[in-house]
Amino acid sequence: MGLPEDPDLQPIIFGLFLSLYLVTVLGNLLIILAVSSDPHLHTPMYFFLSFLSLADIGFISTTVPKMIVDIQTHSRAISYVGCLSQMSLFIIFGCTDEMLLTVMAYDRFVAICHPLHYSVIMNPRLCGFLVLVSFGFSLLESQVHNLIALQSIYFKDMDISNFFCDPSQILSLSCSDPLTRDIVMYFVGVIYGLLPLSGTFFSYYKIVSSILQMPSLGSKYKAFSTCGSHLSVVCLFYGTAFGVYLSSDQLSFTRKGVVSSVMYTVVTPMLNPFIYSLSNRDIRSALRRLHGRTV
Repeated sequence: MGLPEDPDLQPIIFGLFLSLYLVTVLGNLLIILAVSSDPHLHTPMYFFLSFLSLADIGFISTTVPKMIVDIQTHSRAISYVGCLSQMSLFIIFGCTDEMLLTVMAYDRFVAICHPLHYSVIMNPRLCGFLVLVSFGFSLLESQVHNLIALQSIYFKDMDISNFFCDPSQILSLSCSDPLTRDIVMYFVGVIYGLLPLSGTFFSYYKIVSSILQMPSLGSKYKAFSTCGSHLSVVCLFYGTAFGVYLSSDQLSFTRKGVVSSVMYTVVTPMLNPFIYSLSNRDIRSALRRLHGRTV
């Protein structure tokens, strides 16, 4: 129920979200194609970046296509199975995004603080293992939400005050006991929110400390430029996620909350490839070489 009901706004909203979706998918596909086709980018950092782009495509594809279809069909209904599926995929891809950002922060920490041992520590086996662990933790979180939602027997004819099946609202509708709901939300928040964020902060604390100890200004700039793109994406991801948390309560959702959800679920995946392509010389060079081969 999060979309405006004004018929005059429906074509505008349809065109806007369709454009944002296509730009996001195309931008992230270009990042994946550039990384996979350029041998210069076959490094751990860009290996994780390609999976981050893949997760972003899945993240936005979970919500926007269904919303576009709803606008065209003038229907706001979703089945019980469809709602659980959308919620599960949303959690899986969103949590994978978060875990990969933490893994990429660790990768930058090793590259800057332990450059001589970087190739030994960040070997292909460890990189693959970290991606699998990120996906595994995301799958586990989605199953926790599903088990709670499945406990609700009379789960029909419910109104969800957002444009998708928001996990926090599904949890509120499913839990008749507020104490159980709060325990689950705090537990999930600490395990899947606070711990990855703490890992990212710790990595950047070590990175900044190491950069400040470098003797020359050129060395500091070069070291910081290698993690500037990732730091921008981290700030964008957690900034919009924090905005969604502040603007929402359990059952009611204001227009400000819907705007925050759009920023988190649509705008953030769209901006990620632009941040990496505009501020990363290697990605820009790879895209130019890819364009040259295509032409």
